[in-house]
Order: sequence, then C-alpha cells, then structure tokens
Amino acid sequence: MMLELSLNVLDIANNSIRANATQIEIGIGIYKDADKLSIVIADNGCGMTKEQLAKVSDPFYTTRTTRGVGLGIPFFKQAALDTEGSFSITSEPGAGTTIHAEFGLSHIDRMPLGNINSTIHALIIANKQIDFLYTYELDGRSFHLDTREFRKILGDIPMDLPEVSNYIKEYLEENQREVDEGYPT
Repeated sequence: MMLELSLNVLDIANNSIRANATQIEIGIGIYKDADKLSIVIADNGCGMTKEQLAKVSDPFYTTRTTRGVGLGIPFFKQAALDTEGSFSITSEPGAGTTIHAEFGLSHIDRMPLGNINSTIHALIIANKQIDFLYTYELDGRSFHLDTREFRKILGDIPMDLPEVSNYIKEYLEENQREVDEGYPT
C-alpha cells in the first residue's frame, strides 16, 4: 500500500505514459465544506477495451509483461473506498482513460496527499515529450500549470535544464502556498 496519495498519482500517471499518452491531465481538488478530496487523472493514451476495463481493479490482472501483478489501480480504488469516498474509471480504445477518486477529507483512514508538487515536477522533467495539465484547487481558489505554455515561452530550451527545472518546482510550490493560505494538505 502506498503511504501517500501523491505516489498513487505517480503510479497512475506512469500507466498513462505506458499507454502512449501525449497529454495527461491531473486535477487535485480539496473541498473543506463538502469534506472531499478529489483526484482526477485523464489521458489521451491507447485506452482500454471493455474487457480490460472490467479487470483493471483486479490486483492479479496487468497488461505489463515485466510484472505479473498490477496493484496501482486496486490500491488507489481501495484507498478511496476506505474513506467512504468513491472511485470511477472510464476508458475507450484509442481515446484514453479517466480515473476519478474521491476521498473523505477528514476521514481517519485517508492517507495524506503528500508532496504532490514533487510528483508533478518529476513527471514533467522525466517526460519531456508529454504535455501535462495540472490543476490544484482548494475551495474555489486554484492555479493551473500547462506545459504547453512553458514550451511556447522556452522554445528549444529543455525543461530538464537545472534553471528551468528549479523554476517549475518553485512555481508549483509558490502557487500551492498561495492557494492553500496555510491549509495543511
């Protein structure tokens, strides 16, 4: 079992990468009044057939050939359900996959979100060919990061250049602090 939800996000995003996605959207929403934490991961990868989709929550089913067990999605689903939350996954071959998990925000069994900024940063820096659209929201205040906008500004300058990488990391951290206004995630 993962110790923080950001690691689940990393695992699911890596599934999207293996599915040949060229765009991955990650949304984190914290809604204190509704007592919900929402995580959405959507991609434009190869998608899954109805048969694959029916089996995806089975921990002993995987499409990978390097490992015989696929625990990421089943653990993520169980983590949401353990907090009286919900979980859904939709997919269409050739169109991509969307996973939406909701967690009881104050539920005693909810894992901490963890360092989501490090997760998003690592995904961006390690996957230069993929566009990432990230949204972080807390009670109506939000910020967005779209790597396509960064690419327009940077031109041929690579995002894994230390100065650019540091800027992206600081951008994520500063904007989350501003949105959080001191709220612990």
